[in-house]
Amino acid sequence: MPYWKKIFNEKQAVYYPRAIAQGKPVTTETIAHDLAKISTVSNSDVQAVLGDIAGVMHTRISQGKSVYIKGLGYFRYVLSTKGVKDLKDFDFAKQVQAVRVEFIPERSRQSNGSYTRALVDSEQLEWIELAPTPKTKTPHTAVAAAMKARKKTRWGKQNSPHWQL
Repeated sequence: MPYWKKIFNEKQAVYYPRAIAQGKPVTTETIAHDLAKISTVSNSDVQAVLGDIAGVMHTRISQGKSVYIKGLGYFRYVLSTKGVKDLKDFDFAKQVQAVRVEFIPERSRQSNGSYTRALVDSEQLEWIELAPTPKTKTPHTAVAAAMKARKKTRWGKQNSPHWQL
């Protein structure tokens, strides 16, 4: 059962429901153990494959491909950029603010014409509301400030290895 919380957006002065992950993330080792239990592959073999998947995906995506994992979905690079009004001012390196990996869940068409997406069975999810936290700094504001600072240090310099596309 997933959790949600009311979050106040200070810029727009409205409340939104936001999905909240509870506790620590599930580790690769736990996923490998769960997969080994439902298959004939050993836990160590599953961990070895999962440990190599990021590098293989990076290689393929950096070749300009999207990566499709059956039953899961698609992964590809997307750019956060700022535009220029005049074509003569166009400069890829200066305009790219961030490179992200976008995930698009696999979807399948149902007999009634609707679609279901991998990892999201909306009709089977029971959402639980978490109690609000004291009004100090909302999680959204703290995360946004941290990401803004990270973006400036990680993506704001052309000598970053991430500029080598």
